Amino acid sequence: MLFTFNYKGKTAHFNSSEGISIGMVLVPNGINATCYFANQPKAQIIRSGDWVGSVAEGGTVNYQTITLTPHGNGTHTECVGHITAEPNHTISNAIKDTLFLAQLASFEPEENGDDAVISLNQIKELALEEKNVKALVIRSLPNHSEKEFKQYSNTNPPYLEAEVGAYLAGLGIEHLVVDLPSVDKEVDGGALSVHKGFWQLGGDVRTQATITELAYVPDAVSDGLYMLQLGVPLWASDAAPSNLILYPITLD
Repeated sequence: MLFTFNYKGKTAHFNSSEGISIGMVLVPNGINATCYFANQPKAQIIRSGDWVGSVAEGGTVNYQTITLTPHGNGTHTECVGHITAEPNHTISNAIKDTLFLAQLASFEPEENGDDAVISLNQIKELALEEKNVKALVIRSLPNHSEKEFKQYSNTNPPYLEAEVGAYLAGLGIEHLVVDLPSVDKEVDGGALSVHKGFWQLGGDVRTQATITELAYVPDAVSDGLYMLQLGVPLWASDAAPSNLILYPITLD
């Protein structure tokens, strides 16, 4: 289906049949990208007496319990409830709209001592204030396919400079997507500067804003403007596994 909308005085189009997933496939009992010392997701067959929830074992249906850690297993989307004690700050309450104009941008993190950081100056080069986008998708370089299986725990992976969160909030960016395990440094003493700045903790808290981590953007997808569809289950928790779809946009 072809969708048409107005963008800065021009006619823009995107086709729902041309979506590109930028979420990682989560494989229970397999090897998935993990971080922050989370175990791999597990699937356990449910059994009751002689009944078994496995077609392979002679059952009529497959019926399993799946155990996972949203923040540590693959692509996940989180809300401000990740860093607050407010019980109503849940992902089910945060997600009101699911389709947003987005900028996809690729950056090679800059060396900063033993760290690799995507800097505020790099982000500013996008001139997002001129593009009227509501979402920013960041692809870090190099973009090895091993990101889909990498074990990030205790590796000090790249992260965003502390000021980036507040800067994006000031521009009205509501949804931040990265292919990193966290927007903040793996071990930062609890500072969580990007998280706090993006959600404006301590000020006018942005309860509808989200951060998605451990996305994966294939190399074949070019930087530029897209429509972003955010697919998140309605969990009454601070985070949930998610899948995101990018739709290429054409301008007349």
